[in-house]
Amino acid sequence: MDSPILQRQRHGPGDQIFKEGDEGRLAYVVEEGEVEIFMTKDGHEQVLGTVGKDGIFGEMALIDNQPRMAAARALTSTTIICVTRQMFDEKVNHADPFIRGLLKILADNNRDMTSKWLSALE
Repeated sequence: MDSPILQRQRHGPGDQIFKEGDEGRLAYVVEEGEVEIFMTKDGHEQVLGTVGKDGIFGEMALIDNQPRMAAARALTSTTIICVTRQMFDEKVNHADPFIRGLLKILADNNRDMTSKWLSALE
């Protein structure tokens, strides 16, 4: 039975969870299954990685309030736990200011490196 506090989503193989450019309102924790993170460049998909059980994805949009830089889809039958912005903000707001700053720097660096990596593929 699902917890009334933790919202879960179930996805079948190939189901898109979010699209590149979407507003990021949720992050996700993989409870079961596997999720593929990818970007589309000039009509071609570039897989950035996969996220398995207990992994988190979609968190960057909550950290830096930027649109999704990549898309996500289920590779297998997948159950994910949704982490709302409110849940995320409550945790981050109780963290040390150094940790909050570090999260922002890491997200910015990740976005920058991904952009450079995609430019190098051209």
